[in-house]
Amino acid sequence: MPISTESGTAEFDDIRPYNDSEVRPTIERLLRDNEFLDTVARLKLPRLSRWCAPLVRPLVARALRKETEGVMTVDDFQQRLEKYLRQLLDTTVTELTISGLEHLIPGKAYCFISNHRDIAMDPAFVNWTLYHNGFQTLRIAIGDNLLTKPFASDLMRLNKSFIVNRSATAPKEKLKAARKLSSYIHHSVVNDNANIWIAQREGRAKDGIDKTNPAIISMLAMSRAKPESFGEFLTRANIVPVSISYEWDPCDEFKARELTILKRDGRYEKGEHEDVRSIAKGISGFKGRVHLAFGVPLSSTINDVDEAVAEIDQAILSNYVLHPSNCVAYEMIERKSPVVPVGSAGQFFTEIDATEARRQLQERVNACDPQWRDMLLRIYANPVYTKLSVGQRAPSPLMDDRPAAQA
Repeated sequence: MPISTESGTAEFDDIRPYNDSEVRPTIERLLRDNEFLDTVARLKLPRLSRWCAPLVRPLVARALRKETEGVMTVDDFQQRLEKYLRQLLDTTVTELTISGLEHLIPGKAYCFISNHRDIAMDPAFVNWTLYHNGFQTLRIAIGDNLLTKPFASDLMRLNKSFIVNRSATAPKEKLKAARKLSSYIHHSVVNDNANIWIAQREGRAKDGIDKTNPAIISMLAMSRAKPESFGEFLTRANIVPVSISYEWDPCDEFKARELTILKRDGRYEKGEHEDVRSIAKGISGFKGRVHLAFGVPLSSTINDVDEAVAEIDQAILSNYVLHPSNCVAYEMIERKSPVVPVGSAGQFFTEIDATEARRQLQERVNACDPQWRDMLLRIYANPVYTKLSVGQRAPSPLMDDRPAAQA
C-alpha cells in the first residue's frame, strides 16, 4: 500500500505529522514518559496501577518496547495500528459498507471534508477504507484542545495527524493560525500528493444534524493563487465530501446530557477529561452497522464559499445512510413510521422488520438518565427529519419541546 512521506518545510514543524526520522526517537521518548505509561497501565491493569503505579511502569514499558520493536517509520507504526483496529472493528462493528470509491483515482491526493460524529473513529474508518483499497492513508486534522498532554500529541503525530490551533484567541493570532493551516493543507495535497481529512465543522455534530461551517472553506481558500478563480482553486484542492453514519453511537448519552444542559442553562462546561472519555468510549463502544460514502469531487463550476458549502452539505446529506435505529427513534417521537430508505441497500423502513432495532433502542432509553432521554431520541431521529425536510415539510426536532414518547 502506498504511504506518502512528509517532505514539509520548517514553517510547518509545529503542526505537521512526524517524519520517518522522528518515529523512533518519539517512541523512545514515550517509553520514558511516566504519565503515558501510567495512562496505559490504567487501561490495561486498572486495579494494580491504582495501588502501585511506580511498580507497574517498568512492566508496561517492557511490553510496549517489545510491541514497538522494529517500528522505525510512519508506515511501520500504522501497520501495527492496523492489527489493533482490525480487532476493534471485529468486536464493535457488525457491518461496514462503503460507496463512492469509484469517484477516486488511486495515487491522486484529495482533501476529504467529512461530517463529524466521533472524534477518533470518523477518520479511522476513512483511513481503514483507503488503506484496504490501495489509496494513501490520511493526514488527519486534530484540534489542539484534544492534545493537552505532550504524549497525546506525540501519539497523534506519529499516526499522521496535524494540529489545528483552536487555542488562539486574539484575532491576529487566529488569522495567522488559519493561514498556516491553509498553507499546510495546500502543501500536503499539491506538493506532497498526500490525502487530508478534516471535519466539516469544529466539533462533532452531537445533535445528529450535519452542517458545514463556511469558515472551513474560507480557511482552505486562503491558499488560492491569484488570479485563479474560486472554481479553479477547488479543482486543484481536490475536495471530496464524505458522509459517515453509525447505527449506534457509543457516546449517545454523553451527547444527550450535554445538549440538554446547554438547552436548559444556555451554557455547558466540559469536565477536565471529558474529551478523553468520549474518545475512549467512541473507540471501544458498540457501533453496529456503519456506512461510509465518498462523494464526487467539487467541480470548477462553483463560484464562491456559499456555493461550495451548499454543495458539500447536499452531498453529505444525499449520501448519508439511515439505519433502523434512526427511524425507530422518529417513531417514538412522532407515533408514526417514516417513509424513508434505510441501509446501504436502500430498502424502505416500512418494508423491513425493525423489531430488533426497537428492542435495542428501548434498552438504551431505559439505561439513560431520565433527564436526557428526550434528547437521546432526538439525536437518533434528527437524520430522519433532515432527510424528510428535503422533499417535504417536517418538524424542527431540536426546537420542538414536545416530550418524546417512550414505548
